[in-house]
Amino acid sequence: MIEPVAQLMSSSELTPESVPSTKGMPMLGLGTWENEDPDQCAESVRTALEMGYRHIDTAQAYGNEDAVGEGIAAADVDRSDIFLATKVWISNLDYEDVLETTQESLDKLGTDYLDLLYVHWPSRTYEPDATLEAFDELYDEGTIRNIGVSNFEPRHIDEAREHLDAPIFANQVETHPMLQQTELRDYADEHDIEIVAYSPLARGDVFEMDVLSEIAEKHGVSEAQVSLAWLRANDVTAIPKATSEAHIRDNWESLSLELDDEDLERIANVDRTRRKVDPGFAPW
Repeated sequence: MIEPVAQLMSSSELTPESVPSTKGMPMLGLGTWENEDPDQCAESVRTALEMGYRHIDTAQAYGNEDAVGEGIAAADVDRSDIFLATKVWISNLDYEDVLETTQESLDKLGTDYLDLLYVHWPSRTYEPDATLEAFDELYDEGTIRNIGVSNFEPRHIDEAREHLDAPIFANQVETHPMLQQTELRDYADEHDIEIVAYSPLARGDVFEMDVLSEIAEKHGVSEAQVSLAWLRANDVTAIPKATSEAHIRDNWESLSLELDDEDLERIANVDRTRRKVDPGFAPW
């Protein structure tokens, strides 16, 4: 899935062109979940873009699309160079609500198109026929360039594919070394769907994993960088949330890390599972 790229640079040489991409989507992005302070959110988006990030992820439910838009506008980066994604919340998935709230998202973000629009969860007002008809309409008119789903199990994707004319580009799900999503990754590979990992650092739990700490010490990097490099090695795009420049940079420098076969095998053999996001309306 990954487009060929040159040998990964040292951290001091990393550029936007250093980021592997899959079908035009950079495989490392900035997540903005729980980045709720408007000034901080806008500054983190600006910082990430000027550091070299070109993939920004938000959602209607995050309440920060305005701030994300301000950060994009403040950065010295052309909108056309940014892969921008947001998600339609579960209370807005009726046909008319999808169209109306997507326009609201566009206005808040200060853009006239989205690179990727997700169904946030297959829950509450989600009805595959009506919801996805609206997504198809937005795709056909060019308002959205790709259709995504989030927190979908294979059965939900099978059903969605029956209703959509456009292809499903990505499924965004919690993925990290303690929730490796092997079944979903295999399904996605079979159907040419990208996996985008939210909470790729298990909300900080990766720092408590002995295996990752040992691998991090071996390479002289952080556990966060090991987790992100592991995802990239498995063709998974990661969108870690970070607010400070130090954390944004630490995640960015994961692009310099290439794990060896022994590292990958050790992580694949992690025998514990810990899901960090598990609301009552989840489909599993």
